[in-house]
Amino acid sequence: MADGVLSPGVNLEAFSQAIAAIQALRSSVTRVFDCLKDGMRNKETLEGREKGFVAAFQESLHSVSRDLGELERLSNLVGKPSENHPLHNSGLLSLDPVQDKTPLYSQLLQAYKWSNKLQYHAGLASGLLNQQSLKRSANQMGVSAKRRPKAQPTTLVLPPQAGLVATPELPILPHDSLREGSEKRIKDLFLLLRYVDDVINRIDRMFPEMSIQLSRPNGTSAMLLVTLGKVLKVIVVMRSLFIDRTIVKGYNENVYTDDGKLDIWSKSNYQVFQKVTDHATTALLHYQLPQMPDVVVRSFMTWLRSYIKLFQAPCQRCGKFLQDGLPPTWRDFRTLEAFHDTCRQ
Repeated sequence: MADGVLSPGVNLEAFSQAIAAIQALRSSVTRVFDCLKDGMRNKETLEGREKGFVAAFQESLHSVSRDLGELERLSNLVGKPSENHPLHNSGLLSLDPVQDKTPLYSQLLQAYKWSNKLQYHAGLASGLLNQQSLKRSANQMGVSAKRRPKAQPTTLVLPPQAGLVATPELPILPHDSLREGSEKRIKDLFLLLRYVDDVINRIDRMFPEMSIQLSRPNGTSAMLLVTLGKVLKVIVVMRSLFIDRTIVKGYNENVYTDDGKLDIWSKSNYQVFQKVTDHATTALLHYQLPQMPDVVVRSFMTWLRSYIKLFQAPCQRCGKFLQDGLPPTWRDFRTLEAFHDTCRQ
């Protein structure tokens, strides 16, 4: 270690020599390009020009190799500067003689950098969410309590003209196990389930190229397996008539788990259907009408039916069938026209 030390672990003399070596390396590389630029000159015969050019070019390359080796040697002598950050008294941890065994200071620096980066990205995400607030979000910051809209109903109200068959009489339960009003609540639940089934059956009859299979593996919540021609399959998770989740997969992909239930968690193996899944989630946020959930489900299914020509319809903006290897995966919510993900902007 030389006498001139800039900071612990840094050799100042080797550092200055390394800077000079970098300048010499840049000069050598410049001479190489000058040699290539000048070419074969100042010789009468062709053979003389070739020999002179090869000799000058080899000498320039040897200079570059020599200067590069010298720079590598000096870089090993410079050493690694210690990282000093304004962490107050925590800098005393770097003076620990057994830092290799207990690297507290380096771990603290890593956590400090990660915390700053997390705060920066959180600020960017907050700005984007405030600019592009979704209809389904409950972002009412800065709005006075008097101007806040009333909370939307979260329960399904059956229309009086539902056109359903009257619910059959339920079996009479023992008096000690039946509380007051329980029979009415059970009848209302049966009426609700039958109304949901009737809405799904009417939507199934509306679209001949779309088949809908309804199941209730977890009680009252409905799960739909929608098969659109031979193009794709969609798993729709519903709470009453409110759609909570959709997953789009290819027609030939497996949509069941090992125990025979619908797989509502794993995504498709193909990028095109992953894109359609993202667009379907966006469609759920767009079609929102809590007072008329049957209209929401019918509108969503109409939008979903537009994917019957996923691999046949060209983009309405660029006119191409493929862009970056993908067909037009976006469907306009109003016109149902096909667009590439980048062309819809």
